[in-house]
Amino acid sequence: MPSFRVLCAVAMAAAILAASLPADAADLPSASDLPVVTSFPDPLTMMDGTKVTSKEDWMTKRRPELQRLFQHYMYGYLPEATPIRTETHRVKQLFGGKATKKEVTIHYGPKGTPPIDLLVVTPNQKKPAPAFVAINFCGNHTALDDPSVALTRSWYRGSCPGCEGEKATEAGRGGQKEVWNVEMIIDRGYGIAMFYYGDVDPDKNRPEDWTDGVHPHFMKAGQTTPGKHEWGAIAAWAYGIHRAVDYMVTDPAIDAKRIACVGHSRLGKTTLFATALDDRIALAIPHQAGCGGTAPNRENFGESVERINTSFPHWFNDTFPDFNNQVERLPFDQHCLFALCAPRPVLTSNAEEDGWADPKGQFKTLQLATPVYKLLGSEGLKADTYPANGELISSPLGYYIREGKHSMTTGDWKVFLDFADTHFQ
Repeated sequence: MPSFRVLCAVAMAAAILAASLPADAADLPSASDLPVVTSFPDPLTMMDGTKVTSKEDWMTKRRPELQRLFQHYMYGYLPEATPIRTETHRVKQLFGGKATKKEVTIHYGPKGTPPIDLLVVTPNQKKPAPAFVAINFCGNHTALDDPSVALTRSWYRGSCPGCEGEKATEAGRGGQKEVWNVEMIIDRGYGIAMFYYGDVDPDKNRPEDWTDGVHPHFMKAGQTTPGKHEWGAIAAWAYGIHRAVDYMVTDPAIDAKRIACVGHSRLGKTTLFATALDDRIALAIPHQAGCGGTAPNRENFGESVERINTSFPHWFNDTFPDFNNQVERLPFDQHCLFALCAPRPVLTSNAEEDGWADPKGQFKTLQLATPVYKLLGSEGLKADTYPANGELISSPLGYYIREGKHSMTTGDWKVFLDFADTHFQ
């Protein structure tokens, strides 16, 4: 019998293969030809009806199938990973000598692909530290007050501090340091490696404009927009996370076996999807990820599939809108995305006033993913009832809800670190 470690390696190879398959190779039916499933699809039942009853069948058959289904019908196929080349700049001691900061430019993809500027801050200690890989909304320069951190050169999100004409300015420096709490992360014994999502794909909400970012560099000759089953923005940002991890596993200051991924809102969706496809991510925190991430599609509570595809059509592939009015034909639901992370720990965190993201529905997705975790020898969600505000469920499928609104706060980070301590220490 193959070891579980070997099975994980096989599954990872299958995931890479699935990610590189063209749409016609997938040989999957159109949305209207899929069967109606009004209840939630069983993550342990194959498309052909075969029941999955062993770790081996999950890792080598059902898991690769689900990875392909999510890419084909929702997020889009990621291109094959290409080798990275890195350059290190602006190394500096921070926080009174407690940490080292460096900025790493990651070159990847075909010639001309815009690089990723990764801000890496690690504690000064003798042994490699666990570290978060994070994708941010407003640029690395907003996470620290330090003038040495380079301003992003990419398209800049208009709601971010210091934005002028879609460009970052010095006025935004340190403007989100309370969101990221880098010194607190260091004091807890963790490092962080973060990059700006606009480095990979500008979130312009103009689906006809794919001329900048990563997409045009992976298109065929004469192609101007992604094909029907090709990657949208969330998949592109996930691809960026994977390239950041490519670097992190080579950094001697980082423990390559204890890499956690964290993201908020649409970047929480990205976090969960990236984790589902990359076993090097040992723990995930998709914070307030809602529809298209951690909330169920079939319950149609809060933001719906139709609404998110109307408001943000560039986030997903061109197949996902086919389910706007027939969500029950999706051959998966978001609990299956959690299942793809098994048996690794995943914390779903929410805010009480963020009803649009369906917090109770997200708790249900954890319940529905738990059978896969148990098949793989983990407890999954260790809770039968919805928790009170401020109560952390720290089982491998974890849950937390607090008072307040859609945001990422210092209090959230304390919970993230407590959850990571439970599973990393």
